[in-house]
Amino acid sequence: MTFDQNIRTFAANLVSYGASEVASKASRLLVVIVVARTLDLIEVGIAAAAMAAADILKSLTENGVVQRIIAAKDRELEATCATAHRIFWVWCVSLFVLQVAVAGVLYAMGSSTTLAFLVLILGAEFLFMPAGLVQVALAMRAGKLKQTAAITGTQVVGANLMAAAVVFIWPSAIALLLPRLLSAPIWLVAVRRLHPWSRDTSAGFASLRPFFVYGRSVLGTELVKAIRLQADKIVVGLTLGGEALGLYFMAFNAGLSLSNAFTMAFATVLFPTLSRSTDQAQALRHSICIALCLITPIIVLQALAAPIYVPILLGPDWAHISGIVSILCLVAIPTTVWTATAGWLRANNRPEVELMVTVALALATVANTFVFAPYGLSAVATGYACVTTVIFLIAAWPGMRAAFFPNLVQEV
Repeated sequence: MTFDQNIRTFAANLVSYGASEVASKASRLLVVIVVARTLDLIEVGIAAAAMAAADILKSLTENGVVQRIIAAKDRELEATCATAHRIFWVWCVSLFVLQVAVAGVLYAMGSSTTLAFLVLILGAEFLFMPAGLVQVALAMRAGKLKQTAAITGTQVVGANLMAAAVVFIWPSAIALLLPRLLSAPIWLVAVRRLHPWSRDTSAGFASLRPFFVYGRSVLGTELVKAIRLQADKIVVGLTLGGEALGLYFMAFNAGLSLSNAFTMAFATVLFPTLSRSTDQAQALRHSICIALCLITPIIVLQALAAPIYVPILLGPDWAHISGIVSILCLVAIPTTVWTATAGWLRANNRPEVELMVTVALALATVANTFVFAPYGLSAVATGYACVTTVIFLIAAWPGMRAAFFPNLVQEV
């Protein structure tokens, strides 16, 4: 495949994953609209707390094993898949047990019974994952990103539509999150049909050490990233109470949900593209240009239109959060720039650098929330946007230098 074909394929895959993510986030926005009109802020706060705990634990499934399959040499592929399959089963069952334990601890400490039950429900998702993760990785390796995008989008959209319908009929935090579990079998059946795989017993198993060395940094990065994305909500809940947490949760979903959809799609598509490319600098440069040209006008338009669509979608009582939504929308632009460098680091077996940046950002955003929470949610959101932009742009310089000044990299 020529370079021009690679770029066209990248652009097509990016549009496919972008459409899938946007559809997913748009359907989630529908849930937010229904929630805003049916649940009180305390119920929203309970659901937000359960989702925060579940998302932090779910980030542990991003342990770098999928990337090892995508990047494996052909002669090592079957052995790599066999080892990965074992890792997925042990890992996901362990995470289910851990989430059950978290639910038990929450209940024992006198927390809301509903919260403990929600954490338990969301933990059952882990039991559906290991039987399909090797197939997903192989499908992405084979270039079936449009199909994997469609499957993921269908699962999430289906879950969100079910949640919107159920919450409208039965307004409760349980009804809001139960469809996430009910939609998991849809994903499992679809990915197993997309790229069937069974273990070749003659190939044996690959060594665990490369999985461990590479995966520990990827795992650390994803865990810290999840903690960063949820920690500010926990701080808001602890310092300002359940109602403020519900309000903050709504603002973040309306502001970051659609804008972050594109950056998530970019991250998913970029790694396979860089892994297959014979000229990473050129591939990275073109990928960044395509991504920024697509996302920047959309994000700016979304930010400018927030005062119009927030009260229309959520109701006039929510009009006062439109300023927060506008601020949070713009974070997607520096996030896209950093995502390019993060993908480049992973493709070059340097995920530990991404981990250090993610830790620094997590500490900075949590500190921002502690400092500015007494001054209101607008101050927290503004500080969040400023801190994130500064750290991401500074951290992205090595990737930008490799993409746009490759001769300078060689001289150094």
